[in-house]
Amino acid sequence: MKQAASGLIALLLLCGCSGVQTPLDPAGDQAASIHTMWNVMLVVCSFFYALVIGGLLWAVVRRRREPVPEPQASAHDPGIERTLAVWTGLILAGLTLLISWSFFVDRSLAQTHDDQALHITVTGYQWWWRVEYQDGPVNQWFETANEIHLPAGRTARIKLESGDVIHSFWAPNLAGKMDLIPGRHNVLDITPRRIGVYRSQCAEFCGMQHAHMALPITVESPEAFKVWRAHQLQAAKAPTSQQEAFGKAVFETKACAFCHKIDGADAGGRTAPNLTHLASRPSLAADAIPYSRGALAGWISDPQGMKPGTKMPNVPLTSAESSAVVAYLDSLK
Repeated sequence: MKQAASGLIALLLLCGCSGVQTPLDPAGDQAASIHTMWNVMLVVCSFFYALVIGGLLWAVVRRRREPVPEPQASAHDPGIERTLAVWTGLILAGLTLLISWSFFVDRSLAQTHDDQALHITVTGYQWWWRVEYQDGPVNQWFETANEIHLPAGRTARIKLESGDVIHSFWAPNLAGKMDLIPGRHNVLDITPRRIGVYRSQCAEFCGMQHAHMALPITVESPEAFKVWRAHQLQAAKAPTSQQEAFGKAVFETKACAFCHKIDGADAGGRTAPNLTHLASRPSLAADAIPYSRGALAGWISDPQGMKPGTKMPNVPLTSAESSAVVAYLDSLK
């Protein structure tokens, strides 16, 4: 029991370790529209709840004051008919308001058109995210994994796809929820307004590591985004020491290169995250582990122990090979 409780506490702490995650603090246009809709629903439903509770209390008080039952009123009592008419009108007005507001919010979310939108394709896998920036000329496209950077004030048009099962993308501070369905794509627009780091996640149960499939979103100034983008377009840093050079050779000749891609190295795999700038990311394993050299070493030596069920196998490496691979990957800033 204690182990289960400790695990739950650890999971709750882990889920909140990378950025803010709440729909009640909108930081984007789409989330603000949804938040307004939530406030309208709260006000309308609270109003009717107060009426119902008020009527209940009135009935209780009246019953105590008048213990003797009153004669039942006629079915055509004008007072009862007026009361029913008022209640019917109030209910219809409340439902009409909610339906109309919801309709216009849905239309506003679905009809965002911006010729200057930043085009991004996000593909969900068990249990990580491929993020492809497909904006501008093809030679300016690049790929990263398990992180998104967005410039504040510019709409990002995100095409959502799945490489295996149904996933769901949800960044509550920035926009609504949208499914990723195998064989088709959906489109979600995000217009961030406030700089910060916001946590998004898979919101559709997709397997045993579903809870560890998060995607931090960094909203930064347009200038900072340009700097980050320029860095992402660069090839991986060349080794600067013998150990890093040995680590690169091990990476290219072992199973690592069959799954992972590193621009500038002889590694072109597409079934696992792109590692070109791995050491610049805030976390490992889809935000399951905060990034550090020690965490990277642990992940390489025993990925199943750190994230049971992950598709990354235990690659047999000697101690020297493992240390060299860690040194090489940690240099990929």
